[in-house]
Amino acid sequence: MGEAIFHPKFVDYSIILVYFAFVILVGVGLKSKMKTGEDFFLSGRSIPGWITSIAFLSANLGAVEMLGMAASGYQYGFMTAHYYWLGAVPAMVFLGIFMMPFYYGSKARSVPEFLKFRYNEATRGFNAVSFAVMTILMSGISLYAMALILKVLLGWSMNMSIVLSALIVLVYVGVGGLTSSIYNEVIQFFLIWIGLLPITFLALIDVGGWDGLMSRIPENLTHTWVGTSTAAGNGMSVEWIGLVLGLGFVLSFGYWTTDFLVVQRAMAAKDMTAARNTPIMASFLKILMPLLTVIPGLAAIILLPKLGTVDHGGNYDMVLPLLMAKYYPTGLLGLGITALLASFMSGMAGNVTAFTTVWTYDIYQAYIKKEASDKHYLFMGRLATAGGIIISIGTAYIAMGFPSIMDYIQTLFGFFNAPLFAIFLIGMTWKRATGWGGFWGLLVGTLTAAILYFGLPSDYFPSAAAGNFWRAWWAFFAAFVVEILVSFFTKPKKPAELIGLVYGVGDKLKEPNLPWYRKPSILGTISMVIFVAVNIWAF
Repeated sequence: MGEAIFHPKFVDYSIILVYFAFVILVGVGLKSKMKTGEDFFLSGRSIPGWITSIAFLSANLGAVEMLGMAASGYQYGFMTAHYYWLGAVPAMVFLGIFMMPFYYGSKARSVPEFLKFRYNEATRGFNAVSFAVMTILMSGISLYAMALILKVLLGWSMNMSIVLSALIVLVYVGVGGLTSSIYNEVIQFFLIWIGLLPITFLALIDVGGWDGLMSRIPENLTHTWVGTSTAAGNGMSVEWIGLVLGLGFVLSFGYWTTDFLVVQRAMAAKDMTAARNTPIMASFLKILMPLLTVIPGLAAIILLPKLGTVDHGGNYDMVLPLLMAKYYPTGLLGLGITALLASFMSGMAGNVTAFTTVWTYDIYQAYIKKEASDKHYLFMGRLATAGGIIISIGTAYIAMGFPSIMDYIQTLFGFFNAPLFAIFLIGMTWKRATGWGGFWGLLVGTLTAAILYFGLPSDYFPSAAAGNFWRAWWAFFAAFVVEILVSFFTKPKKPAELIGLVYGVGDKLKEPNLPWYRKPSILGTISMVIFVAVNIWAF
């Protein structure tokens, strides 16, 4: 046992235990509905759009959103809001309006399978393996974050906390599949807001309100765009071009439009309109997320001036746990801990369900056992869930070696999502792009990120964030150039094979006659107007 910074009472433990029991019961209750592989892996494509929208966002509300973003707010200032705004909203709208018709219409069961349809088996295989590796590493981050909370707030050992958290996710995902994960993610979303929003208000009151906060932290941490003309002029140490190209374009679009973790939620929607609206509706909620993380991180600069030292946990990820221990009394502490655990379980369950689908369909069925019954693949999915979680326990210890969860995750995105976005962008807009062009582009882009990460000295870039942004850009650029060059020397697919996979090939998608509040194009426009408005306000 470690030494807790707070000592919860019986009522706090009761709230946590009730939550654990509830999420397990949801999985057990849905077990009888998991009769086919499509039920388990894609929820039978039957989930209402408002539920998939919340689940879409909630699956992303893992360790990076809670501990990582609050830590980045402390390190980099108000510019951290770019991860939610510039680094999310345009890409989420783009996914809903332009890309979901391809994903949902192709009836692909996963992003790697879509790559097989558009490119070839080699491209699908490479992406399936790299995505499986990434999701397991990401799952480890959520396990580490859950264990950190249990250790710091409750005094439990890291090892026991990691194993307990893994077992709970194993039960409710392994039994109830994606449906259990989605419905739990909706519950977890509301728990996160109820349990963590009081920290924002209490911290703001303590520092003298918004004006008091802005006047008491360093000037270079109070803006989102001012000071980005040079790397030295802002808290993130990155100039505007690196911010726009690295985060706003490559990392953002690379994650939100190609990562099967979030795309899987939209693919579970009941129809095409619901699937397209899923990321767009989620973008409205995404704009509000800095309230829960960035603002507490800014306030912690004043309230916890020695954060990052050994006496305060040794890393910046302790922002929320320390503020929670500072402000929450008995009862509210239990709710706050439950909210954090809910966010981490949501993120981990999202990664596990995505890993399970890709492993079963894109690796096991494609290369190991091609002709088997649907019942067999359903069994393999449950087995893969257990295997993925066991491996995640090991990767949790890798996450411990990084001073910030956000830096670790953005490093992974630069390796895997940045080159993948280049392949998608070319493949969906240029029918001359070939299967081998896609494969070699993806391979070279990934290798470029690896060479830049391992080949350059650790202090080459002025900050970890700047390094992640620029590595992502060059990985994207390398993949983009190589795919085009290889495509000119290899044979493309026939137009008939590209129907529904490339713009301009096949029938144009028509929006059905819907009220304005259900039309993806109108909702997307409103979201972008709000996005521009908040950027002007925070300039």
